[in-house]
Amino acid sequence: MKKRVAVLAFSICLVVCLLFPALPAAGYPDINGGVYNEYEYEEIVFLSGEPVKFTGKVTTSYKEKENQATVRYTMDLKPENESIKGKLSRQVTYSINYDRRTDKGQTIADIKVTSFKENIDLDKDKYKLEDFQFSSSRIIDNRPASDFYSGTWSARKYYTINKTEGTAVVDISGGTAGYANFWGTTTTQLIEKVITVNRTLPGNNKGESGEKVGWQGTVKIDQVDSMRKTLKYEENKADLASFSGGHMRITQQNMYARYEYDLPYIKEGQVEESRRQQGTIELSKDKLPQIERLIIPKFYDTGGHWAQKSIEKLYSLDVFTDNSSFFVPDAPMNRMDFVRALMKACDIRVEGETKKKTGSRKQPAEVSPFQDVPSTSDDYKYVKSALEKGIVSGMSRDFFGAKENLTRAQAVTILVRALGFEHKAPTPGYYTSFADDEKIPGWAKDSVYIAREINLISGDTSYRFNPDKVMTRAEASVMLVRFLEFLEKDLQKNYREEIILYNR
Repeated sequence: MKKRVAVLAFSICLVVCLLFPALPAAGYPDINGGVYNEYEYEEIVFLSGEPVKFTGKVTTSYKEKENQATVRYTMDLKPENESIKGKLSRQVTYSINYDRRTDKGQTIADIKVTSFKENIDLDKDKYKLEDFQFSSSRIIDNRPASDFYSGTWSARKYYTINKTEGTAVVDISGGTAGYANFWGTTTTQLIEKVITVNRTLPGNNKGESGEKVGWQGTVKIDQVDSMRKTLKYEENKADLASFSGGHMRITQQNMYARYEYDLPYIKEGQVEESRRQQGTIELSKDKLPQIERLIIPKFYDTGGHWAQKSIEKLYSLDVFTDNSSFFVPDAPMNRMDFVRALMKACDIRVEGETKKKTGSRKQPAEVSPFQDVPSTSDDYKYVKSALEKGIVSGMSRDFFGAKENLTRAQAVTILVRALGFEHKAPTPGYYTSFADDEKIPGWAKDSVYIAREINLISGDTSYRFNPDKVMTRAEASVMLVRFLEFLEKDLQKNYREEIILYNR
């Protein structure tokens, strides 16, 4: 892998890694609660017994070779409050070892600290990091439409104060939860720090040694790093134009941290045991949104149709590549068109799109497992990839049913399998709560149950699911857009707001 260097906060390197299958999502190991945008990094430091905001820049480098990665960052910060004399310098290198279990569709990432250096100056006190112990392990479930990961860690930082005047020990524990897909990434960290300081205060002018003092404080940090892509429609400003408007894809990134602290009350170096100072500090940074204009749909038969917005969104994303001027929204959706649309909508990497020649000898033609989708077909790569990822199966052993009409049960099963949620249903014997529960085939019941739980589907006016009903191209379009909204909005809400609110 080539070396990537950027003047950004440390976490950006591994956030970039989340977007590429070759670099499994591990979540960043930074445990300081810092946030950043293109210009500035900031975090809160509590070693003095007072919260002090430091700001500045961070230079980050990332290297990967086979199943190991190395991340290094160098930080130079100063207190935001110019009346406080101080600085913070930090150099830390993390080693990440990946155990890729392709047979299980999972990856284990173990993270260690291989080198460290940190010095913090606050007025007359100098804190030097003498030892940094860190251990973290993450599990990444590599699902077709999205990767999901979680992990735990423990760490300890040991500082000396003014060389011989005392020590500060910071015990750190916490966990990470996150996901990564084409439409968004979110990493949420819940961090707990216990700070223990024991020191001798400076002596007086008569040569008498100072008083020995000690205190303990706690800091809880909620940290979220999220990226989200959204679609926005914009009207054409000109009346005399060949199109009335079009969609744009907007990529937004935000970092948020919330520090909740409980510290002793310290005045002129003296600790008042009967008093505590408690409070909350929030930090937030946004990066400049990135805007991409998309293809303009021009169908003659979708204007005023109830599914017009969904159809036009998918066409703008190149999900539907029909060259015809007619979409035929009320015609049945077939299985091949739906699978192709799903793979494109999620930007799921398609196997076999490009193949390098391995020599001058002509390679034998690949044999398709399905008679109705030959390997020479343009659609073969989508079926093959979806089959290998466990998203679809054939109508029979050697027949995919590419031109067969798509039923609601089939569509829901395909979408839930793409998420990897098919095993989240209860043990057998449950009911889906739909009025026609007994008509839902056994192979689709788990997926239908989960799809209802995550609000991917709803019943008709009589609260029936209608599993065997053939979906129209319009209905399938609306279902695909709702699926994309789940990847874009619902996952972020769960990993961002709900995790933090639950743990407060």
